[in-house]
Order: sequence, then C-alpha cells, then structure tokens
Amino acid sequence: MSPASSPSASPKSAAPKSMTGYAQAHIEQNGWSLRVSVRSVNHRFLDLHLHLPEGFEPFEPRMRQLLRERVRRGHIDVTLHFEPAGPAAVQVNREVAEAYLRIAEDLRRQFGMKTEPDLMALLRLPGVIAASGTLGETGSEDEQERLATQVAACLEEALTRLDEMRRAEGRLLAEEMSGRLVQIAEKGAQIRALAEQSRPAYARRLEMRLKELLGDTQLEPARLLQEAALLAERSDISEEIARLASHIDQFQKLLFVAGEAGKKLDFLLQEMQREANTMLSKTPGIEAEGLAITDLALEVKSEIEKLREQAQNVE
Repeated sequence: MSPASSPSASPKSAAPKSMTGYAQAHIEQNGWSLRVSVRSVNHRFLDLHLHLPEGFEPFEPRMRQLLRERVRRGHIDVTLHFEPAGPAAVQVNREVAEAYLRIAEDLRRQFGMKTEPDLMALLRLPGVIAASGTLGETGSEDEQERLATQVAACLEEALTRLDEMRRAEGRLLAEEMSGRLVQIAEKGAQIRALAEQSRPAYARRLEMRLKELLGDTQLEPARLLQEAALLAERSDISEEIARLASHIDQFQKLLFVAGEAGKKLDFLLQEMQREANTMLSKTPGIEAEGLAITDLALEVKSEIEKLREQAQNVE
C-alpha cells in the first residue's frame, strides 16, 4: 500500500444517514391541535415505539406503515400530542350529565333535601367533560377520517425534518470516518515498507538460532537459504496488507453513496480487524522492524475500533 493508494477524496454529494436525530411537527386546523415528535437512536434493526393518546389506537397501523416507508434502521420513538382547540376544547357529555342530575333529583326527593345541585361539582364528576388530549366518541366517521389525515400529514412533516437532520449528521460522520481511513492507509504504507526491509532479518535470525542449536556443526548454505525462505513465507504479510488496502477503498466508496451502508461498513470493519490481527500474529517482535510493524498494527487496530463506534450509528 503506497501513499498513492490512500483513500482519495470522493465526491461528497451523498452520504449515508446517521441513526441519531430528533424532529417535531405541529398542525392546527378544524378545531384540532396536533404535535408529533420523533426521536431516533441507533439500533441493529427497525424498532418502532408509538405513544398515542387514548382513542388514537386505530391510527397506529397507518402511522407504522409511514414509518417503515421512511426509515430503515434505528430505535424510533414517536409521540403524538392531541388537544382540541377553540370551542371543541370543552366537550360536555350531556347524556352523562343528565343521568347524574336525575339521580341527584331522585335522592333529593327521597330524603326531603332542599339543596339544589352544584353545577361546578357536576362538571367535575367522571365522564361529564371529556379529558383534554383524548379523542371523544362523539366524532363522526368523517371527522375521524379528517383527523387521521392530519395525523399522517403531521407525521410526514416530522419525518422529513428528521431525515434532514439524519442526513446532516451522516455527512459529518462520513467526513470523520474518511479521515480515520487516511490514517489507517498511511500506517499500512509504513508497514509495507518495514516488511520489505525486514526480509534480510529473517535469514540473520534463523542463522543465529541454528548456531545456538548446532554449536560448531556447519550447515550447508543451500539448506540455510531454504529454511530462511520458509520462515519468510510464514512471516510474509503482503497479502494482509493488500487486502487491508482493498477494504479501505471499499469502505471509502460506501461513505459517500446514499443508501443503507451501516451493515456493509460493519462487515468491512470485521475484515479489516482480521487483517490487522493476522499481521500481528505473523510479525516477529525481535528485530527493530518487527517491533515497529507491531506498533503500527496495534495503532491500526485502535483506529478500526474507533471507526466501529462511529459506523454503529450509520443507517
């Protein structure tokens, strides 16, 4: 991996989305006030959680369908706030109030009481006034359908704003990860150079080891070269360096392509970590070059772990 093979600056017109974001939207018309808030954090799959006021359960399937169409991955919390506006904000259930009054009148006659019913006390009785933020049963089907349309429109607007925030966050993530890829590529180029310099060290190390074992016994030069070649082959990390460079190039391309990239990035990071581990296992830590390669490979592993933390937030 030469400096020329380092990740090049890709066009940054597109980027994966982050899975982190927050947005809300508000609609007020036809006597209803609606507010939808959407919060998103990272998750391996699409995990939807809807928090709806009482009576809005029939709207949930349509809301979930809209969410599945707009979001692919992430833990999504959606909260719907509903309040009647204007005159509709106070809804008196006259049938319930009338029933309370009949009971009060019957009791007054039965016990010979002369007190009149307290109107304010009547309004505080359960069921007389519809609780704010709930959908009453008095609305017609047409009214509920209009409200369902407004809920869908409000959710669509919130999702559009969430999408904008996730895209902006995704661009920042892509730029940060691209910088880390450059550092990994540079360290890979240094490892390649050190690996080429260390080849003569294999023969020296083998010769020293054989002298320790054989003492004054002479070993044929051809046999020494053969053993040195075997040792060099077992310690050769050129394939790992080449595969690491290929993974870096693929990772870089995915960073600036719109769409779902998180799972692909995670797979590439696993492969990059495998190459770094293999380089460490193959490299002898005796010669100066080997120690330097070990240090660089450990730095590569550290950068890959940092990349993994960032990639976990990519959709």
